[in-house]
Amino acid sequence: MLPDLQMNDLLRLRKPHPCGSYEWKVVRLGADIGLECLGCQHRVMLTRRELAKRMKVNLTQQGREKPTDPESV
Repeated sequence: MLPDLQMNDLLRLRKPHPCGSYEWKVVRLGADIGLECLGCQHRVMLTRRELAKRMKVNLTQQGREKPTDPESV
């Protein structure tokens, strides 16, 4: 399944960038996805399919999906 992304989402990829960082920020959406390394600000372009293979987790989406417990409110 291809990832559902939004601008400025923070992603963790499976392998580290040569600078040592695993975290990337989405800077462009379209047929290709633009990513910026949070360690060294290097920018790369990946197809959605390639990004789906390399992505481990969407850190921003984890924060959006945390349900609130209705009993604690």
